[in-house]
Formats: sequence, structure tokens, C-alpha cells
Amino acid sequence: MPHVDLDPEHWQHTHVFDEGNPLAERNTRWVVWLTATVMMVEIAGGWIFNSMALLADGWHMSSHALALGLAVLAYAAARRYAHDPRFAFGTWKIEILGGYTSAMLLLGVAALMVFQSVERLLAPTPIHYDQAIGIAVLGLVVNLVCAWLLRDGQGHHHHHHAPQPGHGHEHQHDHWQGDHARHHDLNLRAAYLHVLTDALTSVLAIVALFGGKLWGAAWLDPVMGLVGATLVSVWAYGLLRDSGRVLIDAEMDTPLVDAVREIVTRLPVPARITDLHLWRVGRNKYACILSLVVSDPIEPGTVRQMLGQHPQLAHITVEINQ
Repeated sequence: MPHVDLDPEHWQHTHVFDEGNPLAERNTRWVVWLTATVMMVEIAGGWIFNSMALLADGWHMSSHALALGLAVLAYAAARRYAHDPRFAFGTWKIEILGGYTSAMLLLGVAALMVFQSVERLLAPTPIHYDQAIGIAVLGLVVNLVCAWLLRDGQGHHHHHHAPQPGHGHEHQHDHWQGDHARHHDLNLRAAYLHVLTDALTSVLAIVALFGGKLWGAAWLDPVMGLVGATLVSVWAYGLLRDSGRVLIDAEMDTPLVDAVREIVTRLPVPARITDLHLWRVGRNKYACILSLVVSDPIEPGTVRQMLGQHPQLAHITVEINQ
């Protein structure tokens, strides 16, 4: 009988499926400080110069500063607990939870914008236009800088394989590099949307202030606020939808599921799927549990090798029932 190494360390493997996004985390930290600074300037300016547009922009920017801080905390927590055995499939979903919470805050911002816009429609107040426009332009410039920082926050990934043999279970770990990092970093996307919302409201405030100064169109201010609230709501809904799908593991409609089924039809022996689970454990990384019933013997390693054609499958468990 051949010798079998029973040392657990020989068979164990890491469950860190996502390496984080250090550049995005650093840039988001910078954005938090910039946003908090401009927030205080806009609130003070709106109070001093009696600009409801600036005051509203400053107060709703405070919710963005809170959400951006939440994004930084999510990155830090995911990194800190990356090797904590309590997290069966890694800590990446901490970042997704941060993105989901940020989306909820965005909806709150939209509701606040609607409330303040209606209030300004019903009770307009005189505005010191020149000073308010100057502060709004400063806010826009800072928001554009923050957007540029977050847009460039793409993570660095590397590629390696570590297949592990076992009795009926095979594991494969793939870390591959692509330009999809930012698109699949929902925590970064949430921070980016908060900054874009700030930039949008700054633009709308500038347009409204110029309209009031040049043409006496005071109604532009609340109307622009309602337009901005609508756009923010649309962005928040998209983020809620995408992050919510990940949090509740609603991934069985991904094209990768059909790819797994197609591979099973190409196995060297007739096989039928009795159980299939696929869910995301990292940016464009999925875990897969596949249970097959076969009439002729086949090694789980053969199935794993064929499934390995798809590098998105980072954790594969195969069960053979004959």
C-alpha cells in the first residue's frame, strides 16, 4: 500500500481569494480628508453668505465623507481579517457590505436633496452670489481631483496555481491579472459614485447660482436639486442591485454556470449534475461545488482539470457518485 502523507499542513490551502486593492485604499483615504475639508468650507460659506445651495451641498457632502470613511474601514477590515479562519471564503464581502451601505447612504442623500429643494421652492432666501459661486467652484475642483484619484485606483493581482489532491475533492486557486479590477471593486465604485455625486451637485449649484445672479432665475436652484436627486437615486439603485446580488449569492445566472454545465457534457464518461453551486468570493473569482453521478469510474482530478479552463473558478470542489 503506498504511503499517504497525513500531515494536515500538506493538504491545507489558503482561502484568501482576493488580495485587496491597496492603491484604491490609499487614494480613498486621501479623498476622505479632501472631502471633509471642503465640507467644512462649504458649510461655513453657506452659513456666512446665506447660500442655501452651498449649505445643502456642504451638509450632504458630510454624508459622503461618512460613506468614504466607511469604504476605507471596509478595506482595512478585509485586510486585517484576511487570514481569520472564521471567514470560510475570505473577507472580500466586507468590501461589498461597505459598498451596499454606501448605496443606502446615497439614497438618503437623494431624499435630503429633494426635501431641501422643495423647501427652497416654497421659501426662497437672498444669496450672496459671488462668494457662493467661488466656494462652489472650489468644491467642484476638489471633487474632480478626488474622482481622478478613485478612477485610477486599480488593484494589482498576480497569477498562480495551487491544486490540491484529495478523496473526491479538488481545489484550484487562480489569481489572474486583468483590467477588470476597478469594475468589480464595488467598494471603490461606491466611493467613486459618492465623489461623482458631490461633483454633480457642485455643477448644479454653480449653474443655479449663475442663473440667479445673471437672470434672477431663483427657481433654478431647487429645480437643479431635484434633477440631481433623480440622478443620485439611479446611481444608488444600480449599486444596491449589484452589491446586493453578491451579498445574497444570487450568482446562478452568470454565464459561468452554463460553461460548467457544458464542460460536464464533454467529460470522457456519461455524467449528470446532481448538485451545482456557484458564488463569488473575490473580484471576478468564484467558488464552485459540483456533484456528479456517473456510470463509469472517473477521477475528480479529471473533472477539475477540465473546469480549470476557466480561471474565474478559484475554489473547486468535485464530488463523484457512482
